[in-house]
Amino acid sequence: MPAKQRFVLDTTAFTDNQLRDCLGDGDLNTSVHNMLNLIAKSRIKLNISCHMPPITYKEFSDYMARYDCPEETMIQAETWIVKKSPNRYDTKIPSEIFYEYVHDMRERMNKGMKTSESAIWESSIESMVMIARGEEKNKVEMEIIGKAIKDFRKKYRAALRKGTLDSAPDLDVLLLAKELGAGVVAADEGIKVWAERLGLRFLNASSFPNMLKQYLKYYE
Repeated sequence: MPAKQRFVLDTTAFTDNQLRDCLGDGDLNTSVHNMLNLIAKSRIKLNISCHMPPITYKEFSDYMARYDCPEETMIQAETWIVKKSPNRYDTKIPSEIFYEYVHDMRERMNKGMKTSESAIWESSIESMVMIARGEEKNKVEMEIIGKAIKDFRKKYRAALRKGTLDSAPDLDVLLLAKELGAGVVAADEGIKVWAERLGLRFLNASSFPNMLKQYLKYYE
């Protein structure tokens, strides 16, 4: 049997839209079912194991429940995905990584503050112009305030969340991969950035099934 390979999966390793098109013709449940079949075959034939921290697995199972995932598929997931909590106390992370993370978050908070200031100025000026024209309050709220809030949320998320770690499941994925010496599978830009900074092997969710298929092809 080949030497054991380990991979730690983020929720996006199953839910990525590009992956759905590749494995399920756009259908989430079909895509997840086919992905789990590949994982099962790879475990039996190639000694490849796929792990998830419990907090990430809960995020995944909750997501699938919202899409009425068949019970059979979740039984597959319970069987073939190894649930393991990372050892948060003994896993060693270079102090430079923490320095980089704090620096990154400080820059993002500054961007978020500037985004907030711009949104306030723009919406205030546009509202005053409309009020000066005699527009009704409801129209001002709908056309200016509502649009400003929507645009602000989009820009704020991009400034603070895109390309960084913004949840406990994301962090646990990286800690477990570091502990196991495993590859990371995700479609999340933040996980990719910090996996590479930690020196971890990263595979995009959409390319992972093709890699497994190639391994299985040459095994068979």
